[in-house]
Amino acid sequence: MVFSSALCIFSLLALVQAQSESQQPKIQLRLAGDKVKHYEGRLEVFYNNEWGTICDDDFSIEAAHVACRELGFLGAVAWSPSAKFGQGEGRIWLDNVHCTGGEKSLAECPSNGFGVSDCRHSEDVGVVCNQKRIPGHRFTNTMNNNTIEERVEEIRIRPISSHLKRLPISEGFVEIKERGKWRQICDEHWTPLNSRVVCGMYGFPGEKKYSNKVSLSMRKNKNYWGFSVNCTGNEAHMSSCRLGKALVSKRNGTCGRGLPVVVSCVPGRAFAPSSSTGFRKAYRPEQPLVRLRGGANIGEGRVEVLKNGVWGTVCDDNWNLRAATVVCRELGFGSAKEALTGAKLGQGMGPVHMNEVDCSGFEKSLTDCYFNNDALGCSHEEDAAVRCNIPAMGFQKRIRLSGGRNPYEGRVEVLTEKNGSLVWGTVCSENWGMMEAMVVCRQLGLGFASNAFQETWYWAGDASADNVVMSGVRCSGTEMSLPHCLHHGKHISCPRGGGRFAAGVSCSDMAPDLVLNAQLVEQTTYLEDRPMYALQCALEENCLSSTAKKNDHSTYRRLLRFSSQIHNVGQSDFRPKLGHHAWTWHECHRHYHSIEVFTHYDLLSLNGTKVAEGHKASFCLEDTQCDEGIQKRYVCANFGEQGITVGCWDTYRHDIDCQWIDITDVKPGDYILQVVINPNYDVAESDYTNNFMKCKCRYDGYRIWTYHIYPPFYEGTYNQFNGFQICNVFMTEQPLHCFL
Repeated sequence: MVFSSALCIFSLLALVQAQSESQQPKIQLRLAGDKVKHYEGRLEVFYNNEWGTICDDDFSIEAAHVACRELGFLGAVAWSPSAKFGQGEGRIWLDNVHCTGGEKSLAECPSNGFGVSDCRHSEDVGVVCNQKRIPGHRFTNTMNNNTIEERVEEIRIRPISSHLKRLPISEGFVEIKERGKWRQICDEHWTPLNSRVVCGMYGFPGEKKYSNKVSLSMRKNKNYWGFSVNCTGNEAHMSSCRLGKALVSKRNGTCGRGLPVVVSCVPGRAFAPSSSTGFRKAYRPEQPLVRLRGGANIGEGRVEVLKNGVWGTVCDDNWNLRAATVVCRELGFGSAKEALTGAKLGQGMGPVHMNEVDCSGFEKSLTDCYFNNDALGCSHEEDAAVRCNIPAMGFQKRIRLSGGRNPYEGRVEVLTEKNGSLVWGTVCSENWGMMEAMVVCRQLGLGFASNAFQETWYWAGDASADNVVMSGVRCSGTEMSLPHCLHHGKHISCPRGGGRFAAGVSCSDMAPDLVLNAQLVEQTTYLEDRPMYALQCALEENCLSSTAKKNDHSTYRRLLRFSSQIHNVGQSDFRPKLGHHAWTWHECHRHYHSIEVFTHYDLLSLNGTKVAEGHKASFCLEDTQCDEGIQKRYVCANFGEQGITVGCWDTYRHDIDCQWIDITDVKPGDYILQVVINPNYDVAESDYTNNFMKCKCRYDGYRIWTYHIYPPFYEGTYNQFNGFQICNVFMTEQPLHCFL
């Protein structure tokens, strides 16, 4: 009898619990609004056949955890009050929600009741969920309009058999992983907009119709996913598309008269394979109107647009994934992963060209979108940026860092083919420098290079990989992988050998970025005739031309003087490569040089021949002034720390020694004045292409005029071996190909 009573009580409790669960309102959640990532947004509830919002009163991180798990994510990262993701419309379904964090649904959490609220949509709550999804999560729901992300774990393009070894994988079957099993999609009701979304999420800017026929035997496939897909074409990921009606026969699991979906994507030009070299390495593209700057990896950066010959930035007001995707596709990438605001990838300089950008998502260029020309109230603290989807090229699998103290440093080892098999080996460190290190860090997805090492004896790498397999490497700094750089072919030449002398790098996710104020150089130029007796210290520091004599105190030198102002617009402070102990003391001027050659000053003929030169050592690298709200950190006085803080600038006035070019021996005529900062790449930067300025000047033997700062319509880098090169920057972080 006791056992029977206990069984009855247990059965009664189970019945009460089942009735309680059945009485709970059936709801569905979604993330909506002005979101920049698919795992964040305004939290909306579908109840009583109507979508509505949730008030932020009494909302908590515990409630956010419940909501995110209900959406299939592992949990919440944060929640946001006050309609951060924009104000919703319609009903405010929930108010004063109190969750403990253990509930399976928001419907289980106590609240005022559905539709009972005194809030406005200015109080709509938003959440940011963990990017990772719950393995095997299946969203059980009887309502319409739910999205794919509520049902599936993963989506892939599986290459058809003839394309198994081709990278990137741009053509293949679209498959969805559901409850641990990969399933194909029936192509009935599949549209080009669906293909556009799939191609975009895999890094391709466009799609085309698949021309080859799929075997009719595929119709007998019983491994189909059960639903159709309905995309608008603007989704950043197929998981955000809506589910259509069920297509697959429940009786036999087949696709009726349909076939499995196959997509054929169009790679961006830099990723498109060519028959002869594998990838296109040299081409002259049309002048771009949009570019990315300051990004650590391929396909990311601050958005800049060209207007009236001047590059400027975009204000982040209303910046969203649609606008970011237009930028990404325009530059040959896929859809946008993130639309970044608040100068997350560094502050630009110059004008703010666009504000309140409004794109449909199908424009060919960002300049085709609606926008406000009036950028009043916008500062560079609001510069917009993007992170784009890029094709999986497999570059990371062919390079590694070995022996370092952490994953961000070590000896560079590359995978290469030798005698028909793949072997790991080292890279010759002869002429190894910062540009080569930048490519390695980018290829590994580790951000920027912070150091390039020509000796790595202190890193115990893989002994089996000591042999040198790559030598003569010379990079422009923007290649996608080390093999894209110039290097020796099969005949390796490395006198020092590998082992302890192999090349090494250290990487960082942030870097400084120096930009020269070109207008100040142009506006402050003048001539001074200075007697030699007042130039003895400058002579010792090699700041005069070779015709100047040490003991000739009776002559004068004609000096072209100007001021220079160098801004740090990057994401970390600019610091000398060497510490205090390695700085060079100059007795004549009574100061230390923290960087021996910090700036090059050159006077060029119109055909680019150097006719006069000067250089400036960094004897005092400090914060002369800073933007509002930023404190100075570096002061040279009393042998202090040297550097330039982010948001600050260092000014070298025209009236200090060596702030000139000695033009005593220059004949009257038309010339080009060129200034290059950090010319030897002694210190890592996120962008070297903005380290120089050039302007025309006319010298009549008595006076000098400077005018027309350029290059406004092309970009380039200053190479310490070949001088200035005009280069292709069609897609910012893609290969930079120079035409000498």
